[in-house]
Parts: sequence; C-alpha cells; structure tokens
Amino acid sequence: MQYRKLGKSNLNISEVSLGTWQVGGGWGGQFDHQMAHQILHKALDEGVNFLDTADVYDGGLSEAAVGKVIRERSERVYVATKCGRFINPHVNEGYTPTALRKYVEASLKNLGLETIDLIQLHCPPAAVYQRDEIFELFDILKKEGKIQNLGVSVELVDEAKAAIKYENVTSVQIIFNMFRHKPAKEFFPLAKEKNIGIIARVPLASGLLTGKLTATSSFDPEDHRSFNREGAAFDKGETFSGVPFDIGLEAVDALKEIFKGNEPLAQWALRWVLMFPEVSTVIPGASKTEQLISNIQASRLPSISTQMMEAVNAVYQQYIQKEVEHQW
Repeated sequence: MQYRKLGKSNLNISEVSLGTWQVGGGWGGQFDHQMAHQILHKALDEGVNFLDTADVYDGGLSEAAVGKVIRERSERVYVATKCGRFINPHVNEGYTPTALRKYVEASLKNLGLETIDLIQLHCPPAAVYQRDEIFELFDILKKEGKIQNLGVSVELVDEAKAAIKYENVTSVQIIFNMFRHKPAKEFFPLAKEKNIGIIARVPLASGLLTGKLTATSSFDPEDHRSFNREGAAFDKGETFSGVPFDIGLEAVDALKEIFKGNEPLAQWALRWVLMFPEVSTVIPGASKTEQLISNIQASRLPSISTQMMEAVNAVYQQYIQKEVEHQW
C-alpha cells in the first residue's frame, strides 16, 4: 500500500481506503454484522488505515462496526465520519450548531471513540457554505478534543470552491471518476494551492465502472440503483454518477477496449483516479472481501500512459460530458 498526506492535516493515509456505505449490505437487505467485521479487518490487514463512514449509513450500524474493529486492532487507524443528513427536511434552516453538535456527539458514542479524526459535513445545502457560525462550531469541537479535523462532502464543484474559503476545512470529499472529470479541471488546482486533501468518492460510478453490469442487471428494491436514478431520494449524481445507465454501458464498452488485459476495469478505474497527485485517497466500497482485495490491487498497478489517459478523456467527451458536466 502507498500512502499520501491528507492536505494540511497531519494524517498520512492509504491511497486506496474503504468507504463503508455498503460494508454490511447497505444497498438493500439486512445489515450483516459478520460480513462488515470481516471486510473491515481484511482492509486493515491489507494496509488500509483510513475508513470513511457516516451516521446515516444503516442508521449508525456502519459507524458501530467501524468503531468495534478499530478497538480490536493495535495499529493506528484514522476514522472519517459525516454529519447532517439526519436533518429532515434536509434544508439550510435545519443546520444549526446545536443540531450538528448533537450529531457529532452521537457519532462518538456510536464509534466508541474519544475523538473523530475527520468529521465531514455530509453534502449540506449550498447555503450552508455561507454561514460562518456552522464552521466556527467545529473549531470549538476541536478545542474540546471531540474532533481533530473538519472536512466537507459535496455534490457540486462550486460547493467545493465555497467550502475551502474556511481555513479550518482540511479536506473535500467529491465524486471523481472516469465519468466525472470536472473536479480535476476546475477544483484540483485550487485545492493544491490551499493544501486541501481530496477524498475521491463514488470512484466506480455505483458499479458501472467495474465493467460487470449489463442491460439486464437487476438490483434490490432498496438499492439506490433501483430507485434513485432520477434523484427520487437524494442527488441523482450519487447513482451511476448521474450518467444514464444505457449511455454508461456504452462508455464502459469503449473503456474496456482501452484497458484490455488480465486486470479488471475496476482496478484501472481506481488507478486512473490515483494518477492525479492532488487526490489524497480513493474510497471504493465493498460488500465482499473479494471486492476489497481487488480494489486494493489498484495501488499496485503501473502508471497509466499519457496515450491511454487521453483515450479515457476521449471516451468521456464522446459519451459522458454532455450528460454530467453542466449539472455538477
């Protein structure tokens, strides 16, 4: 495993880490405590030292699973969680220092930890980024020892730009993958200038970039890939990166032609993200240990040639750009 610095924090984290949205079956079905325990331990065995969770993932069960595993290990493991999505309705007015403090304290209890290495606002409404009192709260929580660093998870590049005007923001979590190039063009240079860590999420476009989905693939009714393609429950950009499923499949076929060989497309999709030095870590999820191990292999692949990077960009321009770039 290779390690990278998370912006201006003092965290040196695995370049391939683990997102825990579906670690216990969060995309449909009951939470599988045993499977979550197995995946998390295997991740740490493989050199992962950064786990990204959220209070809303399986109603706190993901946080609890992460905390349990960390307490069972001796090595230093960094925990990132998120707060704010329990606010209902999820509107700017619901964001108050009092509410957010309660969520942070609930996460500490869920995790069974004394401090959170990185707390992140969980895709708040755009207006929240204009409210100084929200960001000032996290300075207070840091002085109290409840958190070590503040980050934000965003939907829009413009939100990422707005967030980093606050000095206490150390990282931005943003959707970045072969189907989402805009962050590299419009945000990464600003992040580099301000020494902001970048956490690349949804790197496999909800499974599209694994190359394993087909036109006949079906999903659990509780899986967001069934019900959120048009944004019925939350931002549709979280599901297949906002790319229409049929167009995504065409683009994937073109990418498979570029990356012919023994390694699965998923590994090259992750390696593509890591080609950008501004990225601190990429956080694919895993619902099986086999997926986890395959994802980690991406860190060991050779660099992608300039010619192949240009070919990926050509696929993006042909199939994807007009679908996503103006929206996020």
